[in-house]
Amino acid sequence: MLEKFEKIGKNALDELNKVSGLQSLEEFRIKYLSRKGEITQMLSRIGSFPKEHRPRAGQLANEIKTKITSEFEQLKNSLEQSEKEKSREVIDVTLPGKQPDVGKAHIITQTINELLEIFGRMGFDVAYGPEVEDEWHNFIALNIPPEHPARDPRDNFYIEDDILLRSQTSTIQIRVMENTKPPIRVVAPGRVYRPDTVDATHMFMFYQLEALVVDEGVSMVDLKTTIDQFIRVFLGQGTQWRFRPSFFPFTEPSAEVDLLLADKRGKESWVEMGGCGMVDPNVFDAVGIDSEKYTGWAFGFGIERLAMRKYGINDIRLFFENDLRFLSQF
Repeated sequence: MLEKFEKIGKNALDELNKVSGLQSLEEFRIKYLSRKGEITQMLSRIGSFPKEHRPRAGQLANEIKTKITSEFEQLKNSLEQSEKEKSREVIDVTLPGKQPDVGKAHIITQTINELLEIFGRMGFDVAYGPEVEDEWHNFIALNIPPEHPARDPRDNFYIEDDILLRSQTSTIQIRVMENTKPPIRVVAPGRVYRPDTVDATHMFMFYQLEALVVDEGVSMVDLKTTIDQFIRVFLGQGTQWRFRPSFFPFTEPSAEVDLLLADKRGKESWVEMGGCGMVDPNVFDAVGIDSEKYTGWAFGFGIERLAMRKYGINDIRLFFENDLRFLSQF
């Protein structure tokens, strides 16, 4: 039986010397060193030896197990180190570096920044205001009476009876005129909220950029000239746009500004960008500006629609879906 122990040890060493990979090493472990392995079973058979032979059998079995285990661990460490070296990335310093993924501003933010830069060169200041407004700033001071359909709860996001999410950035114009004496030349960007049915050109939340000029002798000519210069700088000299007569309670006379847009099939059509007009005297009276001395003009454009025209985007919903395949293009 002792000779059998020695044979098991010799066979184990011979097989261990032939192992060349971690997979075959694991197979060796299962065969010899696992709970049912040959060396483990060898130890369990010591109890069947005669008393006088047990010490020698135990000594021999432990020597064989210790030696095989030691050789096994050394080979395992060597093979694992070899595998790590093989998998280690080889760096070729002569190759060009990898471009890291770097975040950037959203296309709407990029557009707002570009618009503010254009109007900044025209001498406009920038103003901001709260998105949660009271009826005074959102309606009353803008000459929108209680019976006007624009104040219908179904057309606004009311929080309380007289508190709502602003439906236009004209509220900022009111706040500026309440706290600033003419001359005034300001643009006001921001989000507005209206419960519109969502489609390719409408969202229940969108961005506006409004402009306001108040001074002595300001006329509709100044308004049209400013819009024309802005459109040609932002969208290009060949951009087609038009004034279309309209009505707004806070401007008189009023007009819509339309841009010629092409859909994905190349079909062109006029799309409203926003409204404009001369500030109604009632608005000046509401904020304490002398309407006999001063005149002014204002306009409000949808920022998403301007970006759609500039970049050939045919669906406003793309701005808010957070699809990186779309956003990474800008």
